Amino acid sequence: MSDDQTKETPKTPRRLAREVAMQGLYQWRMTGNSLPVIEENLETDSEEWARADKPLALVLLRGAVENADELESAVAAFIDRPLEDISPIERAILLLGAYELTHRIETPYRVVINEAIELAKSFGGTDGHRYVNGVLDKFAPGVRAAEVEHAARHKGRKA
Repeated sequence: MSDDQTKETPKTPRRLAREVAMQGLYQWRMTGNSLPVIEENLETDSEEWARADKPLALVLLRGAVENADELESAVAAFIDRPLEDISPIERAILLLGAYELTHRIETPYRVVINEAIELAKSFGGTDGHRYVNGVLDKFAPGVRAAEVEHAARHKGRKA
């Protein structure tokens, strides 16, 4: 295998923004710190911060925190155990994904779910990405019905 084949594709600023937001959500849940403290910690301690799409990271973090109760209540209908029993990383990823699906409709739902899966593969448990995928796949039709139906109708067709 050549060096080109073994190198990982560089992460885009948008993917890094999601990583930073997920780290902030994790920190928020684990420490109970305020958003200003978390944002300062991310800015000084996160290696991803320098290359991330900072405005997107902050919108995602702030929006997910501000809407956490509502979002987690909505997602709870699609999980098989109490929310508190889900790993803190996967819980942060689900919260982030739920926020994007409900409040960032300019991002296609498939992109949101794929990004959540990639976060879970990188940071979650062994099969955490499958769990995140399953939950968000069930959640998406309720908040993006027209988009999901359109995608289902056009599955397999060439653009």
